[in-house]
Amino acid sequence: MRKTILLITLFLFTLSTNRAFAQVDADVSAHITLAPPEIPEYVQPPCPVEGYLWSPGYWAYSPEGYYWVPGVWVSPPQPGYLWTPGYWGFLGGYYGWHHGYWGSHIGYYGGVRYGHGYWGSGFFGGEWRGNSFHYNTAVCNVNTTVIHNTYVNNSVVNHSTGSSASFNGQGGIAADPTPAEQKAMSEKHVPATSEQQAHQQAASKDKKQFASVNKGKPATAAMSAAKGAKGKSESSASPKEKKSSKSAATKTPKTSEPKATKSRATKTTKPRSESRAKSSTRSTGRPSSSHSSGSHASASHTRSSGGSHSSGSHSSGGHSSGSHSGGGHGKR
Repeated sequence: MRKTILLITLFLFTLSTNRAFAQVDADVSAHITLAPPEIPEYVQPPCPVEGYLWSPGYWAYSPEGYYWVPGVWVSPPQPGYLWTPGYWGFLGGYYGWHHGYWGSHIGYYGGVRYGHGYWGSGFFGGEWRGNSFHYNTAVCNVNTTVIHNTYVNNSVVNHSTGSSASFNGQGGIAADPTPAEQKAMSEKHVPATSEQQAHQQAASKDKKQFASVNKGKPATAAMSAAKGAKGKSESSASPKEKKSSKSAATKTPKTSEPKATKSRATKTTKPRSESRAKSSTRSTGRPSSSHSSGSHASASHTRSSGGSHSSGSHSSGGHSSGSHSGGGHGKR
């Protein structure tokens, strides 16, 4: 009997001190015995695109240890959705990760103070008004020359320091879900977008983001755009492909004319009639008769004209080859 009462008391105590786990989440993962580092302080970069929402940084875990995923501005899956960040919860000697999600209302995130509008419960960095998101510039860093859907509400600014612990439970933050958060838990949720997942994957490959290296002070605490989200989509060609394409476009292959054509185009042959006429003149010391001269001149003219035509024909062929080289490879 006494043992039964002890078990009931222990159960009620666990339930009251760990009501944070009232959210039975099938997405709880990474049961670790080592507590995650504290949430570092950092400056939020300005929102780059109207409609983007802030996804706060957090400590994720891999076989190599905890690593920091930088806070980043991301595109929501649809208008009207808000991001509930994930959180670490301690229970039964293990630290479990509760994954974040998108939904119509902010749910429970363990009371962790992520900052920049996430003060442990709810979100105060802005609100949806129809299909447009309006930013509270008292909380969020927004360039008002680019983004015009803004307002100022200083009453929601939380100036208290509070705990910087990154987990809920014994030794960390003692916070229970509010009725509004409990209601939000049962609503339709959408998991992290592919952009957010790629961002986390990129952080997991950066050794400088690991707590074992940065001692809890990550080299990159926040970013304006998700790292690794666009990947190769910015350009369909790799650097090698681009280099190869550029070389092929600018390099013009050498073209050579046939030797026979070149020889015919450049070589000049004297007609035999002209040679005989000159020979006759030299031997007699006087020009030949007008009839003979006219006859040879006419023959010379005829042959010379034929040779000129032939040379022009081959020269035209060489020009055609040059035109092919320039037209086929000169343009990109």
